[in-house]
Amino acid sequence: MKIAILPGDGIGPEIISQAVKVLNFFGLGESLSYSSIGGAGYDEFKDPLPEATLKLAQESDAILLGAVGGWKYDELPREMRPERGLLRIRQALNLFANLRPALMFPELVDASSLKPEIVSGLDIMIIRELTGDIYFGEPRGISKNEKGELEGLNTMRYSESEIRRISHIAFKTASKRSKKLCSVDKANVLESTELWRKVISEIASEYPDVELSHMYVDNAAMQLVSEPKQFDVIVTGNIFGDILSDEASMLTGSIGMLPSASLDQNNKGMYEPSHGSAPDIAGKDIANPLATILSLSMMFKYTFNDNHKSEKIENAVRNVLKKRFRTKDIFSENKILVGCEEMGNKIIEELENA
Repeated sequence: MKIAILPGDGIGPEIISQAVKVLNFFGLGESLSYSSIGGAGYDEFKDPLPEATLKLAQESDAILLGAVGGWKYDELPREMRPERGLLRIRQALNLFANLRPALMFPELVDASSLKPEIVSGLDIMIIRELTGDIYFGEPRGISKNEKGELEGLNTMRYSESEIRRISHIAFKTASKRSKKLCSVDKANVLESTELWRKVISEIASEYPDVELSHMYVDNAAMQLVSEPKQFDVIVTGNIFGDILSDEASMLTGSIGMLPSASLDQNNKGMYEPSHGSAPDIAGKDIANPLATILSLSMMFKYTFNDNHKSEKIENAVRNVLKKRFRTKDIFSENKILVGCEEMGNKIIEELENA
């Protein structure tokens, strides 16, 4: 297996370093190749997705990404900003299916802002279409309208084939879980999501064991914080999925606990934490590396079909939490505060003692 390591910006290098310890534990050090992306790519090559980085990603079996972005890049032309590198690599590799689990570890119930009885036992999988929608739709841009004033334009667009392929991923995922799938749209006002609802309803007949329901995105946002355990698998478009998955992350106590997988048709994937680059805490050794380490668990499960390593990593995270070790974002009374590097070391200790 060949794994591309893209540390990125802000806390990216710190959290990636801890995940690399896990890969080294499994004897995969020789399988790793490094390259830059985002702001780091711009700093080195004046491109948020350097040609060498894309080539490495294309030649690799899986990609482990830290995070991209930072205030210092806000004044760059839009095409040169770090986030454009992330969008471009997703599109170039055709990573159309983004899987974001929102799992409540029992040890972190007190870290959630919601009542324990609302979040205890929470286990949601959000499946977000990743290469279509308003982030990629054309035409787009800022120009003067007929009145001579500036006008911003973005196009929300989905083709039938794009909806079909993400729908099949969602139904197959739901069939392996609790056989409940909720499709989130805004079909009452947006034609692109009216088509979304029509297509996914047609595909439902191919999966008679899965119960399909529909929900408008505004209601789904409300339901996630009022009755989140009604959901098992949620499938939605790019922009709705971006927002709802971040909302769901806070149910679990911290976005620093949420991994993600972005997959192509053959389960080649890019794995990354759901959080951003957090430049305000970069270099302070206080970032939470657990979302990145849990992303490795997803990598072994989805790309390498190695459930044994995947479960070992998840168990190591559970055991560290049971022993009350916490980074700052999930720290509470009577817990043991540790930094980013020490949290990584604690994970390795658990793996060694397993």
